[in-house]
Amino acid sequence: MDPIARARTVIELEIAEIQRLHARIGESFAQAIGALQLSVDAGHKIIICGVGKSGNVATKIAATLTSTGAPAVVLNTQDALHGDLGLVTDGDTVLAMSASGETDEMLNLLPHLKRRQVMLIAMTGGTASTLARNADIVLDVNVEREACPLNLAPTSSSTVMLVLGDALAMVLLEARGFAAGDFAELHPGGSLGRALLTKVTDVMRHNDRLPLVPMEATVMDAVRTMTRCRSGCVIVTEPAGKMAGIFTQGDFTRAFESHPDLGNAPVSQFMIRRPVTIQSDRLAAEILNILERHPVDELVVLDPDGVPVGIVDTQDLTRFRIL
Repeated sequence: MDPIARARTVIELEIAEIQRLHARIGESFAQAIGALQLSVDAGHKIIICGVGKSGNVATKIAATLTSTGAPAVVLNTQDALHGDLGLVTDGDTVLAMSASGETDEMLNLLPHLKRRQVMLIAMTGGTASTLARNADIVLDVNVEREACPLNLAPTSSSTVMLVLGDALAMVLLEARGFAAGDFAELHPGGSLGRALLTKVTDVMRHNDRLPLVPMEATVMDAVRTMTRCRSGCVIVTEPAGKMAGIFTQGDFTRAFESHPDLGNAPVSQFMIRRPVTIQSDRLAAEILNILERHPVDELVVLDPDGVPVGIVDTQDLTRFRIL
């Protein structure tokens, strides 16, 4: 046996079954999305149950749904008949997963589900099975062949279930208007959560660390302000408080070479009049986009009126774990 050739055959078989699933997606899928959205938007949850490999796939689908704003729980078909049916409440939507649609544990659970006011969606390859006949909506996950060489171990069938579950979760996500910020709220511990939840105002230097000097200030005044604020630049402001420009340590070094008496000159003579800025209401992640386009060490933070309210020093980004 050539293991590489055999592995490719397994993958090809599963791809073929996914393509068959792709061709079958139709009105029943749209109905399932409508039912799931109605339930979740009303504050109810999604109950997912399956037996064996279907149960394993159910756990993954429930995790994906929950992480994208659609609360889902797995109901163990055996434990359900010993108290766990309390998970199911009126208004919930039940996604019952069974390749054959005739699994004993699932069929034993059916009468108890039907007594409740729930929407029952069957994900099954047995479209004429007992499970399918008792469901409100049927999602066909029939496969012609398992990838198992004996055509016995659930392989293609579990893959098709998993792919269809991902399709349900992703389409439901879009239908409910779930955005990147919502995702970040549910994943605050990861780097994506930090990037999407942290605002510019969270990382900027402000108040007594904000290096401001008026237009009439001298270069020496600017240098003293940099030293006091421990900053690599100063923001030069107009009389009304809006930003006129920025003067950096690099500007001082370059200007000093040709102006030895630089200290008493007005800082406005050497400032950069259109520095790189960012609005105070933006996400900190946008700082990275700006830095990719502009090789600067400081970003001036402006409020909606163009008044400087802070400065972002790129050295601080590592501390906030933005970089």
